[in-house]
Amino acid sequence: MLELLHVNPSSGEPIYRQLTEQIIHLIVGGQLPTDTVLPSVRQIAAHLSVNPMTVSRAIQQLVDQGWLERRRGQATRVAANTPKTTASPEALLAPQLADVLANARQLGLSLSQLQVLLAAQWQQLDSDEK
Repeated sequence: MLELLHVNPSSGEPIYRQLTEQIIHLIVGGQLPTDTVLPSVRQIAAHLSVNPMTVSRAIQQLVDQGWLERRRGQATRVAANTPKTTASPEALLAPQLADVLANARQLGLSLSQLQVLLAAQWQQLDSDEK
């Protein structure tokens, strides 16, 4: 699971929020199914080279939101009843998609040009995975 997490310290978005969003995306996308045990806070912090308190804050937010569950003396795991109904993949992508669309319009790209660009990027991802 650690290899799926990446943060950008120079991004304007706080690291704990980046981590929270990535874990939600992994749960909704099925890469972290129900009852998957997460690595410890220290392991995640060491992998990402961030402060353990930052990771702990992200994990606690996910517990508070119902994505993860903690039980005394046990590892943190993906909750059985996650709020998936309110967080579809489409809903999770909507803010980023709105940014892409705004940037495309600002750069003067047409819808067809954007579709070609999107298709090319999609194909590149497919070929990178093989």
